Amino acid sequence: MDRYLASELLPPFLFGVGAFSSIGVTIDAVFDLVRKIVESGLPIGIALKVFLLKFPNFIVLAFPMATLLATLMTYSRLSSESELIALRGCGVSVYRMVMTAVCMSFLVTGMTFVFNEQIAPIANYQATLTLDQALKSDKPMFKQENIFYPEYRYIRQKDGGKEKILTRLFYADKFDGKRMSGLTIIDRSQESLNQIVVAESAQWNAAQNVWDFYNGTIYLVAADRSYRNIVRFEKQQLELPRTALDVAQRSRDYDEMSITQSLEQLELERLAGDEQKIRKLQVRIQQRISLPFVCVVFGLVGAAMGTIPQRTGRATSFGVSVIVIFTYYLFYFITGAMAQAEIFSPFMGAWLPNFVFLGIGIFLLRRVAQR
Repeated sequence: MDRYLASELLPPFLFGVGAFSSIGVTIDAVFDLVRKIVESGLPIGIALKVFLLKFPNFIVLAFPMATLLATLMTYSRLSSESELIALRGCGVSVYRMVMTAVCMSFLVTGMTFVFNEQIAPIANYQATLTLDQALKSDKPMFKQENIFYPEYRYIRQKDGGKEKILTRLFYADKFDGKRMSGLTIIDRSQESLNQIVVAESAQWNAAQNVWDFYNGTIYLVAADRSYRNIVRFEKQQLELPRTALDVAQRSRDYDEMSITQSLEQLELERLAGDEQKIRKLQVRIQQRISLPFVCVVFGLVGAAMGTIPQRTGRATSFGVSVIVIFTYYLFYFITGAMAQAEIFSPFMGAWLPNFVFLGIGIFLLRRVAQR
């Protein structure tokens, strides 16, 4: 029975992966590439390469959709042709029949994890690099101008609340990939002494884990804002975090980072203290973790809906799949936005759609089993 069900599930699953990923990459990438070919003279060979590099990202999104389509289409056909009734007449429970689809869904979940973590981020980053090299090869893949990096800390108030204050502000006019120029650093990390560093250029010294500043001035100001001293220098080493360099070099978008890279970026954002970016990244990390498990949820929902006694064709199954997918992702985007607005926690914002649709799948399955 398991071999038979698996053989019936595989063709519509492969069809769904091909169909949904093709539709996605066509809507998202093809039109934009055609516009770049016409308006910017992008070579067709480069456009084809970028098109292929975009595919893994949409395969990740297509895996859950194809799982829903395969389970709903297969079990609906078996139900309409009374094969499920025959199995139940032989003493096979609905739960046992659905177990094949659930096991397949877990297998697809593993495949989605591999694509989502190991293949899609690298492919997306290579697609960005390829486009940049073809259209604007003189633009390096790092932030060139206006490097702005603030650090904050919280001070507990007498009433028990917290006040957010600026600890350090790092600014550079330009960055050539190795050295920064036109720097101004306001350092308030020491309570008894503040300093303002103005330098012509600076470079990170990896051997000593310090910054080498060149041709600048250090203004020392006491906590009561009284003048202390002015130090002029040709070269001065300062023990400041290298985080500003990491921020300048970090040029990947969320879709171009793996979960590990996203966690590293989260640590940088926490040092900077930008709560909005921190929250958004926390939500995106949870969504990247929860996305593969949509395959299990859709597999259960599709199998449960398919086992309901009915007379439906493939077109109807496809239409129902589209409605379920649209409803899920609409809910997914709404809860994600609510999590970024701090209405939900990042965990609930990413996982609530899975929990809700999992509950719907279990409810439908129990109703069918009780008939």
